[in-house]
Amino acid sequence: MTQLEAARKGLVTQEMIEVAEDEGLEPTQVRDLVATGEVVIPHNIHHRFRAIGIGKNLRTKVNANLGASNFHQLLEEEIEKLYTAIRFGADSVMDLSTGTDLDKIRTEMISRAPVMLGTVPIYQVASEASIMELSADFFLEVIERQARQGVDYMTLHCGVTRDSVRRLRGHERIEGIVSRGGALLAAWIERTGNENPLYEHFDRVCEILREHDVTISLGDGLRPGATGDATDRGQLAELLVLGELTQRARQLGVQVMIEGPGHVPLDQIEANVKLEKRICGGAPFYVLGPLTCDVAPGYDHITGAIGGAIASAAGTDFLCYVTPAEHLRLPTIDDVREGVIATRIAAHSGDLVKGVRAAKVWNDQMSRFRKALNWEGMYAMAMDPDKARRYKEESEAAGSNVCTMCGSLCSINVDNASIKFVRKQAEAAEQVHAAS
Repeated sequence: MTQLEAARKGLVTQEMIEVAEDEGLEPTQVRDLVATGEVVIPHNIHHRFRAIGIGKNLRTKVNANLGASNFHQLLEEEIEKLYTAIRFGADSVMDLSTGTDLDKIRTEMISRAPVMLGTVPIYQVASEASIMELSADFFLEVIERQARQGVDYMTLHCGVTRDSVRRLRGHERIEGIVSRGGALLAAWIERTGNENPLYEHFDRVCEILREHDVTISLGDGLRPGATGDATDRGQLAELLVLGELTQRARQLGVQVMIEGPGHVPLDQIEANVKLEKRICGGAPFYVLGPLTCDVAPGYDHITGAIGGAIASAAGTDFLCYVTPAEHLRLPTIDDVREGVIATRIAAHSGDLVKGVRAAKVWNDQMSRFRKALNWEGMYAMAMDPDKARRYKEESEAAGSNVCTMCGSLCSINVDNASIKFVRKQAEAAEQVHAAS
């Protein structure tokens, strides 16, 4: 029985209890949101870790993409990236490895991941066979293999259909198809004339996922890879298909979330979130960035964080990080750290708008420590405590209760002294009044 099926029967699972504890909710509240599909708990029955929820009324979660390629395949490096992502607060990792030994890489990652782990099965399909020789049976075999290994959620580009690809081609794009999975499937569809096997055999896909309680992340294979392509016919045609498949997957007992763009101008982000929620029945929304401009290679963790903050505030539930290496190379360990922190800033900024209680408590506590010039408290509240401490201790004010920005003109020191003075005056006046 999947989390969705249990919730519909009125049952509270251990995973629901764990999510409730982390979010400051009652287990029955989590159960009811899982039952409607507005919250998912990606937690394969073969993977042991403390459950994490994604969706309505929960804090915005952050994913870090990892994985080797056929140009650069060092397992130990990817494991170190995994540990780095977890250390700096990622709620999820995705193994996007291509090349060889993919089962070995994945099983090593799953065995070490204390958070949910996702994959994109078509990468393994394309790595083990020519995409032009794609068969439904082989695709389903790879999905089942990964499910048995313990993958918690899978990106499956089920909405890349003959019709949605036709609509995409009818609306000229600047950058075409930028999703690897989407490009591979579209090429296969256009060259063979056949329908996407993930769409054609969707019930069989769901049967496998249900057996292992794998959450389906309905992929955005036709997402825009340029801000000038955002919210076009191809993207929306795919989204309409995903809305129909969301309903079908839920009927079959499978948890569903929806992947979204991509590259989106600031003024279209909120509309994209509202469209997804409306078309897909409130299913949790998972976006990459989104990046708000296309001209900042080397700084795309910043463009992604800008878009991610707006998306989170508008109701997006899950942000995939963008690192400084986006569009340029595989991320290094330092890139992973920068990407996770930038995306956590975006998620937290959105959570403050959404009214997530834990976010406000954390945020306000940092402000109180700043008011008290309590540096140890500030370090403890910081997303990156080591960096915060290092910046202070490397400055000329290392041993002082102020920093080098204001020095002796520290506004907080001045204000605290004024508050203390006014309080003493009030106390003295009260004593005089009491004596008289």
